Amino acid sequence: MTAPDDGAPPVEVRGLVKRYGDLVAVDAVDLTVERGDVFGYLGPNGAGKTTSLRMMLGLIRPTAGTVRVFGRDPGVSVSALEGVAGFVEAPRFYPYLDGRTNLRLLAALDGSGADTLVEETLATVELSDRAKDKVGGYSHGMRQRLGIAAALLRRPRLLLLDEPATGLDPAGMRDMRALIRRLADDGMTVVLSSHLLTEVDELCNRVAIVRRGRMVYEGELADLRRAAGATYRLRTTDDDRALSVCAGQAGIAEAARGDDGVIELRADGDEAVAALSLALTGSGALILELAPHMASLEDLFFELTEGAEANAA
Repeated sequence: MTAPDDGAPPVEVRGLVKRYGDLVAVDAVDLTVERGDVFGYLGPNGAGKTTSLRMMLGLIRPTAGTVRVFGRDPGVSVSALEGVAGFVEAPRFYPYLDGRTNLRLLAALDGSGADTLVEETLATVELSDRAKDKVGGYSHGMRQRLGIAAALLRRPRLLLLDEPATGLDPAGMRDMRALIRRLADDGMTVVLSSHLLTEVDELCNRVAIVRRGRMVYEGELADLRRAAGATYRLRTTDDDRALSVCAGQAGIAEAARGDDGVIELRADGDEAVAALSLALTGSGALILELAPHMASLEDLFFELTEGAEANAA
């Protein structure tokens, strides 16, 4: 039995491929999840996110490539998943039993003193006051939180969650976001797949974006924004003249009126913006607004997924 490598990343995937006949669900994916990450695994529906998580949890074997969880292969032995927990798709429970009893049954199966953590995990996910209620009467958000409670029985260092906020109402999303943030603040590494970009934008420090099973970006969310650069909104007393100035100005590109009639442009840094300001003033097109606008995760996601698809077409 291979011992866990305490110096290894929580997740390290190289050349991961999964085929079902002629369908390539996951296509040569490389990614690394570092300790302490809240790592967002993003992609359109059908992009291969859930299949990838199944391979990370050892539920299915890859066609090619490797998965290492804390340095060990989850496909070789279940012991490789020591310190790892999570759920793929919706968690399942006995609906005719209450939440506490469901957790006690899971704790008995898991062993290792997990039964002593039932009350603690119920409190962590804020279900103590509903622990005596049958799970069949739980809301979708409550069942999702009970799924996380079940995962926490394993005292995980790494938590993998598949679409944990899907189907939740705004209050449920808020509660799920707060719960994941608390777990991360306590030192847990979290990997979550999602297509809810606002949630990921607020929670994650690093992301991987996949399209049709293939990786199109992996790294720091802040780096992705910096690489995209800032756009600027420009309003002046004479926008026609301002557009002419922009067209001839070094370091200024893609100046055009947006859907709301305001000029949008890209600039190569602060010096280019300062030079544009002087040029506009000198031309008589006085500035009413010149403000940066950083791309949202939603903007970047669609550019990488739909843009790549359009370029390949």
